Amino acid sequence: MKYFYGLFSSLFLLLILIVIGVGNMPDSAVPTRSNPGLVNAQAQQPSATFTPFLPAYPTGTATSTTQPSITAPIAEPPTLTPAELQATVTPTTQPSTPAPATEQPTAAVISPTTTSTLPSEIIHETILPAEQFKERPLIPVLVPDQLSPNNDKMELPLESATPFLPSIPTSTPTATPQPTATPTPTLAPEQWKEWPVMPAGVSERLKEVYRQGLENGNNPAAFSILGDCQSQPEVFLGVYDRDPDFVGTLSSHLRETVTQFSGSFNRYSPTVKDGTTEGALLWPLWNENREGKCNPNESPLDCELRVHQPVIAFIHIGTHWEARNEHYLTIIIDTLLANGTVPVLVTKADNREFDERINRTLVKLAAQYDLPLWNFWASVQHLPNHGLRYGQNMYLSAEGVEIHRVAALDVLDFVWRELE
Repeated sequence: MKYFYGLFSSLFLLLILIVIGVGNMPDSAVPTRSNPGLVNAQAQQPSATFTPFLPAYPTGTATSTTQPSITAPIAEPPTLTPAELQATVTPTTQPSTPAPATEQPTAAVISPTTTSTLPSEIIHETILPAEQFKERPLIPVLVPDQLSPNNDKMELPLESATPFLPSIPTSTPTATPQPTATPTPTLAPEQWKEWPVMPAGVSERLKEVYRQGLENGNNPAAFSILGDCQSQPEVFLGVYDRDPDFVGTLSSHLRETVTQFSGSFNRYSPTVKDGTTEGALLWPLWNENREGKCNPNESPLDCELRVHQPVIAFIHIGTHWEARNEHYLTIIIDTLLANGTVPVLVTKADNREFDERINRTLVKLAAQYDLPLWNFWASVQHLPNHGLRYGQNMYLSAEGVEIHRVAALDVLDFVWRELE
């Protein structure tokens, strides 16, 4: 223990002597430029941070660059000429030297805070009339992925090596107005109550069906009715064949239509019968064959098309509805079209099914097949009890019967003239 105490005391005294000796060193021992040996020794040690020499930029576009500070050994700076010294103190942002006219940039670099520097004449040229919109150059759109890593510039890739350079016109171009077709607005089948009373028109496809029917032997002076008790000649169209005086009161074009279809208004037809339904028209046992012109086991519809050969047929059934109404209507429409007969669908005034699904189905099929629709329901809504007899919401009132008869001739006249 005494040995260690003595050793510690000796080391402490030695440390004190060293400190006192350093403090009493002469000034000549401090390293200065007059002492080259000390300078050379000091030059081998790392020292302070400084900005190294930057040579002058060559002639051309200069890029603003912030030079990082680095740590390096102290060295004597080289001797600079006045021109080099001026280059080192000149701001690093130099005015760009314009590129030769033959050089094309591969990408345009713009700053998000700057505005376009295009001449106003070129800017105005790119604003083309609306009808030349497709001829305008594509304007590049900046997206975040096109930002450079430091987010200070954005590069816009050009579509080709040669950017679009619009020519400057000598005069303001005048746009030539082009005629545009105005489409006829149509209503959805669900809006059938808003459909007009008269058909909107006859499609080209139906006109072709009509012409094909004539080539196959259909009678251009014959039309047919597929209906129930509301379509019997006594209460519907028979008057146009029976009463010439009444026909004389009509307008000239309606008289022409009556003459054209004379003999089709007041006749027996196997497709008109009290209580007729869609399915009954396809059922041979429903065919009474009063005139003996129908073949055995021939349905009322097939017999009518073979014997009368109509070019137009009114589908005026639905009061006596049934569950498979739409299915049977589809078969009837397809049969008429295959025969070259143009179908005209007719809505009904009553609602014996309580949910108006029959009329909705008729309008749906008219839209699906692009067929003429006579919206008879809409033509009697202004009448008392909507054109039906009180207490018998199936039969038409006297006012309803009159509208029914007059409107039917109007529709026949319209469709026939459209087909012609």
